[in-house]
Amino acid sequence: MTLLSVLVGTVAFAILAPVIGCFLAGVDRKVSARMQGRVGPSIMQPYWDVRKLLSKERATVNDVEGVYVTLALVLAVLSGGIFFSGGNLLLCVFVITLSSLFFIIAAYSTRSPYAEVGANRETVQVMAYEPMVLLFAVGVYLALGTFSVSGVLDAQVPAICQTFLIFFGLLFILTIKLRKSPFDISMSHHAHQEIVRGMTTEMSGPTLAKVEIMHWCENVLFLGWVGMFFVWSNPLSLILALVVAVAVYFLEIWIDNNFARVKWQAMLKWSWVIALVAGGVNIAALMIL
Repeated sequence: MTLLSVLVGTVAFAILAPVIGCFLAGVDRKVSARMQGRVGPSIMQPYWDVRKLLSKERATVNDVEGVYVTLALVLAVLSGGIFFSGGNLLLCVFVITLSSLFFIIAAYSTRSPYAEVGANRETVQVMAYEPMVLLFAVGVYLALGTFSVSGVLDAQVPAICQTFLIFFGLLFILTIKLRKSPFDISMSHHAHQEIVRGMTTEMSGPTLAKVEIMHWCENVLFLGWVGMFFVWSNPLSLILALVVAVAVYFLEIWIDNNFARVKWQAMLKWSWVIALVAGGVNIAALMIL
């Protein structure tokens, strides 16, 4: 990985990820509406929503709120650039986690009781999924012999052949990272779930638009993690990875519309159990073999 490749990858990700993420958000709304017996909005509705937010007057509780949200967005884009440029997977994981922490600090900085509750819940979510994310990075390293994402292109077999338990664990915590029910405890995009929308209660206008764009970029990155398991030296594997990523996204939409929200204690317990069993057993097997 060179600095130039990361810069090029980051610029490309900054341009393409919001477009792809916006389309996925539109599909999510449309499919969710159909599952609920509604027509649903246009697939372009997320774009129109963010465009309207960007056109509004900037109104924030304090100056640092916007700074923290901007840093969270920049780090999310940088993490995607590192991943899709074939950079270090562990660095990608650390950077996207740092982005989440800045987002949490932004919510705390508003001094709103509703935002603080949402920030507390988001912190619990980070504690829930982070062990499995780290085990995911370690498992890929043991399977490929390198933390470099580009190493999958030199592999003779896809990583899923050696890390299928880790893949299962990643799918479980992916529901948390995508903020889908039953684990959307910090904030939900469903109106029936929230009277006050958690972390973003005090955010509006361009600041809220940045949050939405950040989520679009995160979704593209996380689906890239899913597809990574199915890429190897065969160029056609990229198509397989894309198909699997799309299928997983539709699976997450189905889960989101068919499961009720659980308490944070259940989310934390299940996530750590899955990380210990799926991630721990898979890594132990890789080290022995």
